[in-house]
Amino acid sequence: RAGYNMRFSTGVIAASGTITQVIPPSLVLIILADQLGQSVGDMYLGAIGPSLLQIAIFMLFTLAVALMRPQWVPPLPEEARTERGWPLVRRVLRGMVPSMALIFLVLGTLFMGLATPTEAGAMGAMGAMGLAALHKRLNTTLIWQAMQSTMRVTVMVIFILLGASVFSLVFQGVDGHVWIEEMLGDLPGGPIGFLIAVNIFVFFLAFFLDFFEIAFIVVPLLAPVAAALGIDLVWFGVLLCVNMQTSFMHPPFGFALFYLRGVADQVHNNKAIPRPVSTKDIYLGAIPWL
Repeated sequence: RAGYNMRFSTGVIAASGTITQVIPPSLVLIILADQLGQSVGDMYLGAIGPSLLQIAIFMLFTLAVALMRPQWVPPLPEEARTERGWPLVRRVLRGMVPSMALIFLVLGTLFMGLATPTEAGAMGAMGAMGLAALHKRLNTTLIWQAMQSTMRVTVMVIFILLGASVFSLVFQGVDGHVWIEEMLGDLPGGPIGFLIAVNIFVFFLAFFLDFFEIAFIVVPLLAPVAAALGIDLVWFGVLLCVNMQTSFMHPPFGFALFYLRGVADQVHNNKAIPRPVSTKDIYLGAIPWL
């Protein structure tokens, strides 16, 4: 309605959503910590810098677009600006403070050593229910939906883990891990050569597999080689996490793009936007952010 460039708009939305894979408390980091044999708290601490850097890069890119292509991001008309000054500040704080309190419940207790990752997750779940109750939206339907969603994700992860465990057992039984270690350990360039090869490999693998399969099948093969080359496994895990973010944003199986496709159709059907958003706009909008 405000006349923003459609491709830039869809790119901003998809990219902003995928940053959550690196920002604690991230499910990707929890799974990678388990596969690498590292502390979840250490992985979270290690991801803070890269996630803030990524947000800064995204903001700078948006600023550059606003300066170089102002017609893509026109200012809102005066009549659309309903609040200014303190009323606007109060509204922003009312939206942010509860979320920040919830983040502290999960991360603060974890970093301060007051809770284990499991306990911090439970506190986060209770905090989220408390926020829903505060907004008078907590009801049996919402709780049932949350339980169903949790059950589906858990079952999916467990089945992938079972398959990956069978694969790993057979692979190690035929000394496949020795072959992988010798092949990757002898790459030219030492640790730098290994890291470049692994990042290119994971990036292209993410075109066809989501992060669960990569984390459960590929990462256990890479971790011993990284450790043998003297690479810090927490740093290595965060690096892989940032790389695997791309699996949510590039065709043909980018989850963020599919979610955005569904939401855009729903918004158009509700007559909230004047014209439908094409799949081509969503795909091309994601490329600069990738």
